[in-house]
Amino acid sequence: MSRFAGSRRLRLGWLAYLVVIAGGVTMVLPFLDMVMSSFKGPDEYGLLPYHLLPKNFDLENYRLAFSQLDLGRLFANSVIVTVSVTLLVLITSSMAGYALAKLRFRGRSVLFRFILATMMLPPFLLLIPDFMIMLNWPLVGGNNLLGRGGDGGMTTSIVSLILPFAVNGFGIFLVRQFMIGIPDELLEAARIDGAGEFQLWLRIILPQIRPVATTLALITFVGQWNEYIWTLLISSANPDLMTLPVGVQLLQGFLDPNRTMPIVMAGLVISTIPVLVVFLAFQRYYVRGIVMSGMK
Repeated sequence: MSRFAGSRRLRLGWLAYLVVIAGGVTMVLPFLDMVMSSFKGPDEYGLLPYHLLPKNFDLENYRLAFSQLDLGRLFANSVIVTVSVTLLVLITSSMAGYALAKLRFRGRSVLFRFILATMMLPPFLLLIPDFMIMLNWPLVGGNNLLGRGGDGGMTTSIVSLILPFAVNGFGIFLVRQFMIGIPDELLEAARIDGAGEFQLWLRIILPQIRPVATTLALITFVGQWNEYIWTLLISSANPDLMTLPVGVQLLQGFLDPNRTMPIVMAGLVISTIPVLVVFLAFQRYYVRGIVMSGMK
């Protein structure tokens, strides 16, 4: 009986490995096709029968991507926006998480539930309100104190790509869940020694939440780097604010698709490299932060 059970567990183990391998190949294949297509010539893409490998590995598509897409400017905009949003989310989430986890004040539970409720709203639902706020921002872009009379307001500045994402409900929730596990006695001892709340947050809380902060930074970085809809809306009036996802996508409408797609694929490869490098460098902290935050 035990031999039969052991044989059955062995078969199930191999079946699980096969399922994981099949899933891994399915997920990697589109990425591999993107990389291979970036080296194809203008007459190779879209031909039948389909060939994964290009006839000649040519770097011409990457040169054309830099010249036709102005990748230098797009890359710089993506870096500025993504890094700024990631830093702001870390600051706001750690401060709000500290207040909700360790400070006692009236309405704390209601406020926390309200923050959780914001996670249920579809992102596109806030596009028009956010755009109107940026458009009518006081004393910016020629606007007066009431936000009137200007020429675009905040929408003409790269700041408009950053501010709507500076606070993240999921980030506050994630950090708050992690901070609950920090002993209150540690904070009380610091208060007895005369430390204020800002000093507690800066010198005690921040070093303690490093794993979950790294996880949140990675999630925010990947999500913001790939953000498309809001950037497309803002950059429609000011093309200088385009980021890599928007610039690469818009290129497809200018030339013959069969000739353009290899260049687009080259642009996609370039835009994917930073995300891939960041994730591979911090993936162990990502898993550790999720586990230590008590998330199922």
